[in-house]
Formats: sequence, C-alpha cells, structure tokens
Amino acid sequence: MFNPKFHSKEGYDQAIGELVYMLELTRTMTEFELAELTTNELDFLHDQNSNSIGMLLSHMASIEYLHQVMSFEDRMFNEQEEKEWTAALQMGEQGRTEIHSNDLPYYLEKLSKVRQVTYDFLKEQDDQWLYEERHFPDGTPYNYYYLWFHVIEDEISHRGQIKLIRRLIKEKATVN
Repeated sequence: MFNPKFHSKEGYDQAIGELVYMLELTRTMTEFELAELTTNELDFLHDQNSNSIGMLLSHMASIEYLHQVMSFEDRMFNEQEEKEWTAALQMGEQGRTEIHSNDLPYYLEKLSKVRQVTYDFLKEQDDQWLYEERHFPDGTPYNYYYLWFHVIEDEISHRGQIKLIRRLIKEKATVN
C-alpha cells in the first residue's frame, strides 16, 4: 500500500525525494490497473489503429529510458537504442507488429528495471540538478525537472487509456 501523504522520500534531497515519491505513487496506481491482465488482454486492439495495453506499457518504459539518456548522459538515443526502443516510443503500426504476445510479468519487469536505474541515479543528485538548463535539438530550453515531470504525466495519461481499454475489453466480453 502507498502513503497518500505527500512527502519527500528518505535518502534523497528534498525536491528529488518528492519527485521520487510521485514516480512511486504513479507506478503503484498504474500497477493496480494492471492486476490479473492476461496476455490476450494485454494484446487487445479495439481497432486496426489502436494501441494495446502492452504497447502502452512498453511506451512508458521507453519514455523513461529516453529521459534517462537525455538527463543522465546528456544525449539522445544512439543507433542501437533507437532499434531497441523506437517501436515502443512511437507505437502505431510498428508497435502493433513488434509488441505483442508478452505476459504481464514481462512488462512489469521491463518497467521495474528501467525505474530502478532512475532511482539509483537520482539518489546521487542534489536538488540543483533538477534545475540545470539544457536544450532540445531544436534549441528549446528545458530543465531536468520538466523531463521527469513528463515521465510522470505520460504514465498517468496512458493509465487513463489503459482504464478505457479494460472497459472496452469488458464490454466486448459482455456482448460475446
């Protein structure tokens, strides 16, 4: 169970600890929505243009991994990472072709491994790191706090899609 009282996680600087708490809370709530999903449910496509729950989970991992590369190493994907993560990052047709037939533990482990790298890195940073300014390839400035807010925001958004897909699966089962 999670602690619904907003706080800074012990072992981190104040603001980073608050960010870690938000990352943990977001993930706890996402995992709650995934309870007991079968491989068929993870692969369910409402129509030929939709994303599956499995694709959304892979996308969450890919967004976090990209943000690790950007904020921990100050770079974008290299060629190998691009091959490994593009289908999950972009979803769509490539995702439908490449991301399927995996069970829930597969996705949970992928998410967990990526997240552990985040926690380990953040433990070594101070709050000032969050505010360091960088620039996207197009020159737009950002700071690391924004990048990690986006990881949280993206997961929450896709959790909403997961709830909708679960409802569609249930409705389809009721009709059949």
